[in-house]
Amino acid sequence: MIELLSHWLIRNRENTGDPAVRLAYGRLCGLVGIGLNLLLFGGKLFAGTVSGSVAVTADAFNNLSDAGSSVVTLLGFQLAGKKPDPQHPFGHGRIEYISGLVVSGLILLMGVELGKSSVEKILHPEAVDFSLLAVGILVASIAVKLYMYLYNRRIGRRISSAAMEATATDSLSDAIATTAVLAAMLVGRFTSLMIDGWVGLVVACFILFSGYQAAKETLGPLLGQPPEQELVERIRQMVLSHPPICGIHDLVVHDYGPGRMMVSLHAEVPAHGDILELHDVIDTAEMELKRTLHCNAVIHMDPIITDDAQIVQLRRRVAKLVRQVDSGMTIHDFRVVPGPSHTNLIFDAVLPFGEHITEAEAARQIRERVRQMDGGEYYAVVTVENPYV
Repeated sequence: MIELLSHWLIRNRENTGDPAVRLAYGRLCGLVGIGLNLLLFGGKLFAGTVSGSVAVTADAFNNLSDAGSSVVTLLGFQLAGKKPDPQHPFGHGRIEYISGLVVSGLILLMGVELGKSSVEKILHPEAVDFSLLAVGILVASIAVKLYMYLYNRRIGRRISSAAMEATATDSLSDAIATTAVLAAMLVGRFTSLMIDGWVGLVVACFILFSGYQAAKETLGPLLGQPPEQELVERIRQMVLSHPPICGIHDLVVHDYGPGRMMVSLHAEVPAHGDILELHDVIDTAEMELKRTLHCNAVIHMDPIITDDAQIVQLRRRVAKLVRQVDSGMTIHDFRVVPGPSHTNLIFDAVLPFGEHITEAEAARQIRERVRQMDGGEYYAVVTVENPYV
């Protein structure tokens, strides 16, 4: 249904990098979600009232909260689509992440409320009346929720939406919760066991876990997280495809919401090259990144000496020594400053996060190893830093 509606209602639907297309998808999925959840709420509320099942009734109000979640998602897409203004020069895209976080909060709240109702039913158990109508409503609800999970996940991945991914997680948890409620009703029908409250408690725990996972996924972009390795490699390959750029470092990807990305990096170029020609190459690389990745790109030009065999050899030797300190370390901005008594080797070293040594200890070991080169001729002036990617 969603695919059919998108064919009718969304122009240029394949261009998901276009904010207008993302907004249209968000509106469509949000409105469909609201309608389906309201239908499920009415059906389950009726079934819970007829059967006297607290689990079915709680599941009905869970669907009502899902309708509210869809409203939040719809509002989030609407606000995130606003154009940049003087107060928000990078746009309002992160509102979409905030709406996903609100949805996660609603999931957690529903889990707590369901848990309280379930504990009350455990302490004061009551028999659940079996009804074929209630069973039919629950089976239909499971099918609808699985469909909602599939289309929210598919569209969420298509347009890279954390809010829709959270909504998909919520729909899957609802399908599992309703399956558990249905199982409890069938057990009560064919045995003397009254497990309605216990099943409700298990469902509540599952909903709480789903809410935690959804919150974790939406908090990451808000707090700042590294870009996906696939994107990093794509940026690296695109920039290095422009000779004479021979290396990049200090790559930073700023996420201001889906489709609103800023990329900055340092590109190493031969120091002996013509500066106007090199500047033109840098401009071309920036424009390609913007055109291909739909981002704003800023590239800082770092000149390095490539035509002096002694300096090139020193750089290789130092890079090898640094890898002996930690195999994942790399160096950049390498310079050689000769003096009357010794030669300073000035460079930066990148230490990956989570390694077994600190930045200070890595710097100390690097200085010691460089000091031992060629009878103490070289001193290392090194800055150890962590990567941004």
